[in-house]
Amino acid sequence: MDWRTKGMLQKVLGVMPGGAAVHYQLQRRFGGLRDFDREFDIKIDDWRLMANQLREVGVPVAGARLFEIGSGWYPTFPLCCFLAGARRVVTVDLNRHQRRDLVRACARGLERHVALIAEVAGLPEAEVRQRQQQLAAALERCADLAAATAGVVDYRAPADAARTELPRDHIDCVFSNSVLEHVAPEAIGGIFREARRILRPGGIMFHSVNCGDHYAYVDSRITQLNYLQYTDAQWQRWNNAFLYQNRLRADVFVEQAEAAGFAIVTRVSSPPARRLRELAELNIAPQFASIPAERLCITSIDFIARKPAA
Repeated sequence: MDWRTKGMLQKVLGVMPGGAAVHYQLQRRFGGLRDFDREFDIKIDDWRLMANQLREVGVPVAGARLFEIGSGWYPTFPLCCFLAGARRVVTVDLNRHQRRDLVRACARGLERHVALIAEVAGLPEAEVRQRQQQLAAALERCADLAAATAGVVDYRAPADAARTELPRDHIDCVFSNSVLEHVAPEAIGGIFREARRILRPGGIMFHSVNCGDHYAYVDSRITQLNYLQYTDAQWQRWNNAFLYQNRLRADVFVEQAEAAGFAIVTRVSSPPARRLRELAELNIAPQFASIPAERLCITSIDFIARKPAA
């Protein structure tokens, strides 16, 4: 599909009555939700990477109190954390996206990943398998997430990650996966300041940010740098409620975390060599022209930031 067509279609659906329901059905039949198992398995691997990195910096999932920004269509990360023995997982969305059929499919799909989750968590596989079976059965009986997880997973939507109403110094880890690139630029600082408030001293943030042009996933003729050609006014034609992209570069998220009082523990970004060649073929919009090419070309970053212990 031509990326412009998708952008305009989503823009129309974003403002028409019933547009959200139509968009969901289109995603199920033609979009990212069409091949659920493939997308789900990718998310499981993302969770594995996050859980391993958390363990390396002294915050294992088992026993942890976690806060997720952006739960999405189905709660892969919260349910993986639940199976891995997390004490509590609060997960929020600015708008309510979760669908009961996808939540049930997520719980069932976890069955084939029980061994991996047990290994990452350092738990007996039998214990994790029993927890998964009980979870799937409870959700099939129409139990909500909180009831199905014995109160561990707390889904809140609509909810603002910059105003959580959680107690100060309460959470071990705040995390997100492919979410911050969809947040309005002016909201990032507030989200990070709230994270610092609710994290315990020494607690951490983990964020995986996909800051390339997401339209490249549906239109193979463009690259993940495509959207850098357009001014903000031009980009508004295609930016929309269902696929809002803030176009912030990777370093901005790290700088905002530091400005909120965090110390950066680790940062891993995509290599820019291929993107540098792609960038040379584009006419970059003036607002991006002053940014060094190496910064423009980073289209993904994972970083861990720690709240001061004192």
